[in-house]
Amino acid sequence: MTSPPLRVLVVDDEAPARRKVLRLLRDEEGVEVVGEADGGEAAIAAVRRHSPDLVFLDVQMPGVDGFGVMRCIVEAKLALPRIIFVTAHDKFALRAFEVHAFDYLLKPVGEERFRAALRRARQQHEQSTDAFASRLHTMLAQLHRERSFPERLLIHEDARAFFVPVGEIFWIEADRNYLLLHCGKKTHTLRSTLDALQETLDPKAFVRINRGTLVRLDAIRELLPWFHGEYKVVLHDNTELRWSRRYISQRPELLKHR
Repeated sequence: MTSPPLRVLVVDDEAPARRKVLRLLRDEEGVEVVGEADGGEAAIAAVRRHSPDLVFLDVQMPGVDGFGVMRCIVEAKLALPRIIFVTAHDKFALRAFEVHAFDYLLKPVGEERFRAALRRARQQHEQSTDAFASRLHTMLAQLHRERSFPERLLIHEDARAFFVPVGEIFWIEADRNYLLLHCGKKTHTLRSTLDALQETLDPKAFVRINRGTLVRLDAIRELLPWFHGEYKVVLHDNTELRWSRRYISQRPELLKHR
């Protein structure tokens, strides 16, 4: 009886790199490419739609990176695919992959290394996913603990670019495809999403208080109990924001002494 094909998704924001992996896959028997994605958010949607067996996942992508994609898949409790990470130069990530027995490909992807990684993925596909899921959780936790968080953000406004120290940001507001960084009396615009920026900021310094707002904890002057278990957040510049019950439940440790 013929085994069903290995269903593969290819994720890379660089079109040439994505095309090379797709070309190499076309030469392999027993492989079905179910989709491709050019970014993290598209990758999450594709995993949800296709439930692939294997994902070639680029690590460095703007917005939601490869690790952010994996966290979203885990948190959404989607069917967990096998992963072959693809990276250009992330030395720390390479060490994490090796320690936790994850396969990876260095760019530019070599054919021999590609075939070896795919061969191992085929073998693992026949095995239980429990050990794989455990390794993934452990690696993501390690990466989250040891990641170095930025001290400043690069802002492009008109024809100039400059850095804004993270410690000067009071709160961050989502505005469609942009973010408004409120720094006291000044407001700067950054092209990104709140989910993506939250992944890069230190959770000890920032808290998500509702769907569209991140707040620096040191900028909070007081918390006032509000309706239905929510809180009114009052900042040092007198800005008043709402901390919704849903997001309170995500960071209960911040209120345990109240």
